[in-house]
Amino acid sequence: MKLGVVGCGKMGTALIQGAIRSGVVAAADVMGCDPYEKSREAFAKATGAVVSADLAALAACDVLLLATKPNDIPTALGEAVKMAKGQPRLVISIAAGVTLAALEAAAAENFRVVRAMPNTPALVGHGAAGYCLGSRATADDSKTAKALLEAVGIAIEVPERLMDAVTGLSGSGPAYIYVVIDALADGGVRAGIPRADAVRLAAQTVLGSAAMVLETGEHPAVLKDMVTSPGGTTIAGLAALEKNGLRSALIEAVGAATRRATELGK
Repeated sequence: MKLGVVGCGKMGTALIQGAIRSGVVAAADVMGCDPYEKSREAFAKATGAVVSADLAALAACDVLLLATKPNDIPTALGEAVKMAKGQPRLVISIAAGVTLAALEAAAAENFRVVRAMPNTPALVGHGAAGYCLGSRATADDSKTAKALLEAVGIAIEVPERLMDAVTGLSGSGPAYIYVVIDALADGGVRAGIPRADAVRLAAQTVLGSAAMVLETGEHPAVLKDMVTSPGGTTIAGLAALEKNGLRSALIEAVGAATRRATELGK
């Protein structure tokens, strides 16, 4: 496929780096477009793709990745319609809060639309994304979007009504985990571990625990019980977490972020 990228920022660059690295697309088949020279230069250096400041340069691309700011989406799609000259296109948008209805309203009738929500760990190849299909998108379009997003992590297709929940969970979730890592490190420092060592131990603990969930397929509660011996240190720590409401705080955080995502999308 010929892939055009509208918006050569960090997330667009990360997705294309992953797609090229995993063989989803060749660098020679990618064209990046951005009005800012520094962004174009960084994208070209990171991916080996050709870049341009002119959206018309993407005319030969049959797939468009929209990685611009949400407010720029209508303009970008309007230009894409002009340059397509009646030819069909698959459009994959990663703009937060821009609905399928808004995307399809701004696109041509023969444009097929996919809405996606990746998260920032995609920048290091460990992203978690949700995506949903527009009314004209096909099963092949779903495969294309999934391949692109899974080049930098995992991707799960959901109905659009769950996209705000995806935003609240995995979109905003990295920030929650950074707070958890920082708090664990603080606990280590309080117990006498030097700060730098405490941060590394906490971060690796979170990374390893996540890998155990994904690689074993076990429920997190089962893995928790494997670490928790009767009368031991872990159950003492877990009791402290329950007393101080960590579980309910995280549940409420996802709910609050989901509600805010819904508000911003209106």
